[in-house]
Amino acid sequence: MLQSLTIENYALIDKLHIQFSDGLSIITGETGAGKSILLGALSLILGQRADSLVLHDAAHSCTVEGEFTVDGYGLEAWCLEKDVDYAPVMIIRRMIMPGGKSRAFINDIPVTLAVLKELGDRLIDVHSQHQNLLVGSSAFQLNVLDAQAKHPETLQQYSQAYARYKTACDSLQTLQEQATRSKADYDYLQFQYGELQAAQLKSGEQQELEDELQQLAHAEEIKTALWHSATLLQDDERAAITALREVAQLLQKIEPVWPPAAALTERVVSCRLELSDISSEIEGAGEKIESNPARQQEVEERLNTLYTLQHKHHVSDVEELIAQKESIGERLQTIDNFDRNIEELEARCRAYRQQVGELAARLSDGRQKTAPRIERYVTDMLRTLGMPHAVFNIVLTNTGHYGVKGCDAVQFFFSANREIPPQEMARVVSGGEMARLMLCLKSLLVKGAGLPTIIFDEIDTGVSGEMADKMGAIIYELSKSMQVINITHLPQIAGKGDNHYVVYKEQEGLRHPATRIKRLSHDERVMEIAKMLSGQNITPAAIANAKELLKSDDGRRLDPNNQVK
Repeated sequence: MLQSLTIENYALIDKLHIQFSDGLSIITGETGAGKSILLGALSLILGQRADSLVLHDAAHSCTVEGEFTVDGYGLEAWCLEKDVDYAPVMIIRRMIMPGGKSRAFINDIPVTLAVLKELGDRLIDVHSQHQNLLVGSSAFQLNVLDAQAKHPETLQQYSQAYARYKTACDSLQTLQEQATRSKADYDYLQFQYGELQAAQLKSGEQQELEDELQQLAHAEEIKTALWHSATLLQDDERAAITALREVAQLLQKIEPVWPPAAALTERVVSCRLELSDISSEIEGAGEKIESNPARQQEVEERLNTLYTLQHKHHVSDVEELIAQKESIGERLQTIDNFDRNIEELEARCRAYRQQVGELAARLSDGRQKTAPRIERYVTDMLRTLGMPHAVFNIVLTNTGHYGVKGCDAVQFFFSANREIPPQEMARVVSGGEMARLMLCLKSLLVKGAGLPTIIFDEIDTGVSGEMADKMGAIIYELSKSMQVINITHLPQIAGKGDNHYVVYKEQEGLRHPATRIKRLSHDERVMEIAKMLSGQNITPAAIANAKELLKSDDGRRLDPNNQVK
């Protein structure tokens, strides 16, 4: 239940605080006084979007805060799921910054707008005049049936089964499309794989071949350089090794007279031994180097094959070619498995479809059984509301395909006259008839939903006189089981309220007009209802009539036969 609403810096409201009670609260006021502004502010804490244009003073933030009593409405599990602290009294706050950014809080814990909207949908149903158009929507009509069929578990099971079925069908379609595309490329992929397989690729092979080709292409040059180097080191009359041997001998002779010569001799001997080893290695390498035109051609052809494959597959080395071969092999394996995977998915789709079909049949059965009870209830209420010849029918049709709520299409048919057969409701209902129909249907929905609060925003548009009084009786009856806040322009309905608030504009002493709201005393209610009856010039007759409306309890009790059984 909405206990209080505090609004700061929103549209024409600088600061406003309202305390609400249970039962039926009436809100009245002249056109343009700001009744819709109150609903706009309330919508912010129910998760609706807003921007900085709503700011009364563009330099400051807007804050809307609502205090709700939620004990007994089963919100504990929802709060746990959304990581929100549960308390019997919940405080919801929304802030709009001057730059247009928004922040939302539940019990001082920051939450997203989506979470705020979820909670708002569980706390308040706001029904405005334009929502009467919803009555012609198939989704709304189906919700009416489901709310009274009382099969939420079956609906949830169906929703989960349908989601699995839809996912499996989408996956099957995607796989079939992939199979069609891939099978068209199968022969080409197989050719590519065979070509790479025949190449017998080896990791590191390319570098080895390029090094070997270099050696083969310059074999004579390498052999000559090695031979000449070996000659200079050892075989020439001025060979380096021979010269070092002589140096060592000379240094050994002077060791007795010059001791540092010993260390130098040791170093020279070491160098001679190292050069001797180098000379032997050069000589051996030179003997191995041979010119081999046949092998050179073989290496060139192999490298040519590798380079051609790399260019063809847009890679830079043999390692990438090997990876490409493995990738093509995996694709071929996937294509080979398509038929088996498609068969498995088709079997899964059939199993899911069977589950969906069984649950859809249970939903349809529940709706078919519920429809006659709703027809009787709405027809009886419409006759109570001054439509003695009203006929209300529900037509359920099996569409033959499954949607998010089963396979049923629903249509509400209506006739207000005995001579005219019922027709599709959206085509034949007038404004006043629509208001009465929507009130009947809405009363069913809110009872089924178990919401704490419903707000009617001028739902009575298009009715007057005795019909208004009877609509007021229905609204009053609803307020016995939930909090009802009703914005109205009809005195007959205003007189039914347990509490009465008036919205007005205040200008005196202010730069801009500001919206205010006031809870009326009994005497003030008399004058307000009298003004609604006779306008600004309040007559004694209007005052007397207003007192009668407030005193009378007639019509506040519905015929118990008008309940859905």
